[in-house]
Amino acid sequence: MMLVMVAQLRAVLDDASAGTVTIGPRKVRRLGFGAMRVSRVQNAEGVPDRGMAVELVLGARDRGVQFFDTANIYGMGASEEILAAALAPYAEDVLVATKAGFRPGTLKPGQRSLPPLGRPEHIREECDRSLRRLRVDSIDLYQVHVPDPEVPWAETVGAFAELQQAGKVRAVGVSNVTLEQLREAQAIVEVVSVQNRYSVGDRRSERVLGACEEDGIAFLPWAPLLGVEGRPVAEVVDDIAASRRVHKQQVALAWLLQRSPVILPIPGTSQLRHADENVDAAWLRLSDEELAWLDIARPATATGH
Repeated sequence: MMLVMVAQLRAVLDDASAGTVTIGPRKVRRLGFGAMRVSRVQNAEGVPDRGMAVELVLGARDRGVQFFDTANIYGMGASEEILAAALAPYAEDVLVATKAGFRPGTLKPGQRSLPPLGRPEHIREECDRSLRRLRVDSIDLYQVHVPDPEVPWAETVGAFAELQQAGKVRAVGVSNVTLEQLREAQAIVEVVSVQNRYSVGDRRSERVLGACEEDGIAFLPWAPLLGVEGRPVAEVVDDIAASRRVHKQQVALAWLLQRSPVILPIPGTSQLRHADENVDAAWLRLSDEELAWLDIARPATATGH
């Protein structure tokens, strides 16, 4: 299958029509890089290879990516170290975001997610660790990874606000939140980004996205294909991809880019080839007819209330 806009292959993002989005006082191009998988990069022998992981990050950077998203639990800190090895000292146009809010550790059999841990003392400790791993004095964007049901939301968000006041954090974002949690966080600190699961087939964060549009907050959708596969909308995505001779991931990313000007997709990969394909999605423009097909095909339960 051909890459979208083969003539544009290796072109950088500033040639695309996706534009930029504002995150706090900064503007970045509207397609980022999710670094959750960089610690899993392996060589031909199946052995983790940090040098290849650094090359992957540099490859995304060479294509014009300016926004890199990671977290303290991605590779148990390895993702942050790899970003630093590739990008530090950081150029002025590079924005690195990281997160805290889960208990670091290894998933147990049958466990789908690490348990939340939003206690302020834990957030402060993890911030210091992330500062060291990223080789910075202040984190560009520090995000609450997930609300902890056992800790008052205001206490968790308050810890991030205190870190900002102390100069260890420049801007604060939230992730995996409801509209009510977003509003409560905004009453405590200026929230410049929201990172929720959202895709053409899973629009349960529609109300949160609407609030971000109203307030000029960047919306970072994770898992752009989750909620698509195995549903009728997946067939439409496949049909569009086949007719355009592109990858279905590119259709999903193009839909996100056209859905709202505040959306900044952050697709992740452990392969440079896939990173190139993701960036090439910035040149794909879906027609009004294709957008309508995708709207009609989405399940009714995919839209938030």
